[in-house]
Amino acid sequence: MTPRGTALVTGASSGIGAAVAAALVERGYRVYGTSRDPASVTDPAPGVEYLALDLTDDASIEACAAAAGAVDVLVNNAGESQNGPLEELPMEALERLFRLNVLGAVRLTQLLLPGMRARRRGRVVMIGSMLASFPLAYRSSYVASKAAIKGFANAARREVAPYGVGITTVEPGSINTGISERRTQYVADDSPYLAEYRTMLAALNANEAKGIPARRVAATVVRATEAARPRPLYAVGSNAPVVFALRRLLPRSAVERMVARRHGLR
Repeated sequence: MTPRGTALVTGASSGIGAAVAAALVERGYRVYGTSRDPASVTDPAPGVEYLALDLTDDASIEACAAAAGAVDVLVNNAGESQNGPLEELPMEALERLFRLNVLGAVRLTQLLLPGMRARRRGRVVMIGSMLASFPLAYRSSYVASKAAIKGFANAARREVAPYGVGITTVEPGSINTGISERRTQYVADDSPYLAEYRTMLAALNANEAKGIPARRVAATVVRATEAARPRPLYAVGSNAPVVFALRRLLPRSAVERMVARRHGLR
């Protein structure tokens, strides 16, 4: 069977990335997935070829782009989930987060866009988060990184659309991927925010444990990838249609209170 095209999915060793890579294989794409250490991938998705990628290393990003060659679909999924009171976030942790979640993805996109533009076809999907649309206390760094990647996508859409290239953002809500166990956290034992932070974290973890499976996000990514005219934003999970409708109808302050209360905050 002739492949529909070549896709590159970052962070494809687990969670959303693995589900997206598997879904694209099923759709007939040749799929490259990335991992910092491909040899350590314990449950590789069938049909996915793994490439090494460290989004904090420019040389690694360039090597990955070169190894993938002509890419028709880029799914920027890899990243870090981070928590902590703004006051206590170390600058080195913030810089690493933005390098992983924003700058690395932007650099990889820059390297692959010229080929898409020359071939006059291509899709770039940014995996964001509904928290970029519905900010949550103690997740300011993560919220900001996801808002930034969505901003790049929104602004660049018009630049590349005349060349047959679509850029879109998929914002998942609560997803059951086990990310609660991998999230980096920065809060001091004597923090004045500690009690409220723990309340937020318990609710966040509980919401994620009850969240939709990664395959639901993957199906949305495939839909965005194969749409003739992809929308700027696709949201999935956490009752997305309802909450986005409320966001349009209610004052911003009311929406922020709703998000806080859902996470045990007053």
